[in-house]
Amino acid sequence: MKQRETSLFWRLVLRVALVLCAGAALLSAAAWYYARAAADDAYDRLLLGAAIQITANMTVDAGNLGVSLPSSAFELLGLAERDRIFYRVVGPDGRTLTGYDDLDTGVDVTAARAGPVFLTTEYRKVPVRVAVVSRALSDPSFSGWAYVVMAQTTEARRGLAGELTTRAMILVGTMSLLALAGTVLAIRYSLLPVDALAATLRARDPQDLTPVEADMPRELKPFVGSINHFMGRLDERVTLLQRFIADAAHQIRTPLTALSAQVDMLDDDDLDVNRRRHLGRVRDRVSQLARLTNQLLSHAMVIHRSDSVRFKPVDLGDIARKAFRSTVPITVDPDVVVSFEDCSEPVFVLGDAVSLREAIANIIDNALQHGVAQRLAVRVRRDDDRALVEVADDGPGIPPGEWAAVTTRFVSSKTGEGSMGLGFAIAAEVALAHRGTVRFLEKGAHDFTVILDVPLYREGP
Repeated sequence: MKQRETSLFWRLVLRVALVLCAGAALLSAAAWYYARAAADDAYDRLLLGAAIQITANMTVDAGNLGVSLPSSAFELLGLAERDRIFYRVVGPDGRTLTGYDDLDTGVDVTAARAGPVFLTTEYRKVPVRVAVVSRALSDPSFSGWAYVVMAQTTEARRGLAGELTTRAMILVGTMSLLALAGTVLAIRYSLLPVDALAATLRARDPQDLTPVEADMPRELKPFVGSINHFMGRLDERVTLLQRFIADAAHQIRTPLTALSAQVDMLDDDDLDVNRRRHLGRVRDRVSQLARLTNQLLSHAMVIHRSDSVRFKPVDLGDIARKAFRSTVPITVDPDVVVSFEDCSEPVFVLGDAVSLREAIANIIDNALQHGVAQRLAVRVRRDDDRALVEVADDGPGIPPGEWAAVTTRFVSSKTGEGSMGLGFAIAAEVALAHRGTVRFLEKGAHDFTVILDVPLYREGP
């Protein structure tokens, strides 16, 4: 099962969103607390004002305490239409002068002598807010403390607190969404250097292993440094590989050449039939070993150069001519007609001249070894936006069912000695590196043809 990819952008957005949600929850709780306190304060002022108005209308006449209830006191409390109002006026002797006798708040009313007392309790099984106010009465015939107890249900203040809280939460939610949107934009903008670094690396030539020079934020400097360190190590390995290929080519080809020369110097005139046959087999095996070694080294060189050499415009006709001259031996059978036909105009392709020459040489060598009977022709031509190198011979050719297999390493359509199956594989890999292909034309009335097909070079941006 493929592991789900994580996104740094969405991880940052998620974490910021969680922080904003936690902040919004705390602000909402604070808004609810302050809204309730504000509603209590507003309605407590109305409740206190009504109680004070009642105490202001207390009078003493002939030693009797009288109370006239001002309508303005109840009009202020009546602004809360959903609430009910309860009151009680207590004289100095503790008797209820007017109001609800059972309005007992459970608080010692004498505590109101120091100032108004507020509390929240229940009366007749409904929550009420209570204010207790006192007044000192001083008359020659009557003195003492009178108390006014005002109670109001809490529906209006709860409604006000809820409305204030809702408005505050809408504001907090809107600001949180705006903050999240701003954070998303800020994160996207802050991550642009990461995209710029990725674009810089993608735009680099595969053979460019020089350190990356880019204006990066301080947080990305270790990342860029690690990339440069890795490319430096890779450059060292590529250099060692180049040195190994060169040393291997020299150290292996030199003794093989000497061995071939020594075998060729052996005189088989004095040998009997069996020894002469064995000597012939030794010569064949040495020839096969030399050819296989050259192909293996050529294959290694082609793979290495496809990853390390920067392509440039080259003339495919000139490359094919050099491959033809180096591959077709001077001692070729005089009965074999060989020919080279170049294009009437330069055929430029974007590629590596050495790899292309090796590919063409391997195709020609394969034709000489396994195909040619009396005729070999090498042609270079254009076909629309393609450059073609055609190697045709009058041999038996390769059946169409084996075309896909013969471009695989160590797979050959031949079963005889000397068939190593690397020539077409080298050519196919070079063609693939040059965005081209190796294809075949079936032998019919004409010769069997192998075509190296690569795109033409078009000068442009």
